[in-house]
Amino acid sequence: MRVLALDVGSSSVRARVFDERARELEGAARRAYEPRHGRDGSAELDADELVLASQAVLEEAAGGVHGALAISCFWHSLLLVDAGGRPLTPVLLWEDRRAVAQAEELARRLDGARVHDRTGCVLHPSYWPAKLAWLRAERPDVFAGARHAVSFGDYLFLRLTGELRTSLSTASGTGLLDLRKRTWDAELLEALGVDDALLPPLADDSAGTPPIFPSLGDGACSNLGAGCTTPERAALMIGTSGAYRIVHEAAPEPRAGLFCYVLDERRIVEGGAVSDGGNLHAWLERTLRLDHPEPREPDAHGLTFLPLLGGERSPGWNPHATGAVAGLTFRADASDLQQAALEGVAYRLAEIAEELPEVREVVATGHALLASPAWIQLCADVLDRPVTASAVPEGSARGAAVYVLERLGAEADPAPLGRTYEPDAGRAEIYAAARERQRDLYRRLF
Repeated sequence: MRVLALDVGSSSVRARVFDERARELEGAARRAYEPRHGRDGSAELDADELVLASQAVLEEAAGGVHGALAISCFWHSLLLVDAGGRPLTPVLLWEDRRAVAQAEELARRLDGARVHDRTGCVLHPSYWPAKLAWLRAERPDVFAGARHAVSFGDYLFLRLTGELRTSLSTASGTGLLDLRKRTWDAELLEALGVDDALLPPLADDSAGTPPIFPSLGDGACSNLGAGCTTPERAALMIGTSGAYRIVHEAAPEPRAGLFCYVLDERRIVEGGAVSDGGNLHAWLERTLRLDHPEPREPDAHGLTFLPLLGGERSPGWNPHATGAVAGLTFRADASDLQQAALEGVAYRLAEIAEELPEVREVVATGHALLASPAWIQLCADVLDRPVTASAVPEGSARGAAVYVLERLGAEADPAPLGRTYEPDAGRAEIYAAARERQRDLYRRLF
């Protein structure tokens, strides 16, 4: 038995091949692309370009021998399609911030706490309620001509199989799924003036032979692939963005400041996300033009860096928050700025970690984090607990494969682990004080 796993990210698509125990076989492929960012807050990708890139890596990785297809895809995307299933809009990404006014208007009209309790999502421009309201207000002709609103993973499944459906996992990342009823949320649809016929059918069933399974949210797959599937073991992920998540079997009970999604009928995903991760690292390298930054002692630069360049999600979900740096003097150099920024990301992730006190183990995953042992050590020092690096190079791809193997009745091997980074007590104390400075800066600004 072979499973071909496709992982569609916001900056690249990758394909890997796994056997019946989720061990990686020969065959891997990757295509990179860049989202289009505008000064108006837009963040978009072209749907058909992504489909072509996905098909290309599938063919390259499979080598002409196809098995079941598993798909992991970035959460929270939205595009409108016509009656023929063709795109009417680009793919709007989670970081598209043009729906801020609509998110605030919905928050004034609705009880945000009740919406969060039902859907596990807040009224924020990352999610569908605000984006649909924005499309209706700003693109009325396009909206009127739409037959369906879909995530990119749904669109890809449609192009590969000719069938339209969305998994519970993908639907839970829209902000429109009632987590307990496992149906589209009636109160939100009424508030938006949207009929549920606009939304794709909810179904986790595969299509075709060999079977193609509907896409799952990449965060859920990352946890599954790295073996973080109990409330005691969290995945600390830094890819393009960052997150701290747990997956476990429980009834959904969303916690303040955190998201709550579903993986499937029996498992939920809890945690928080930060919008700055590997994208911030790339921005620093591009802007500061540092190839080999000089190492610094912890917090020796005296800077306070608030890494909200991509906006804020957890825990405050402030749609107006932006990045900031305090404490600049002529003594600060590019290496100081870079170190302060990476420390700042770790502080924001630590804020999320405090909201999940049941966690006892932390596993580092994600391309940006696994590529930087120094950043893993920094996270261990900031969290003041050991952090073990995942030995799975493509967590989301493996997680999608593990899910499909479960559906096919096979049992995957445990996820392999790598080196454990122990915290340094002296550094942890320094970072705790720096975290308080960052909290104070956030309170003063926002």
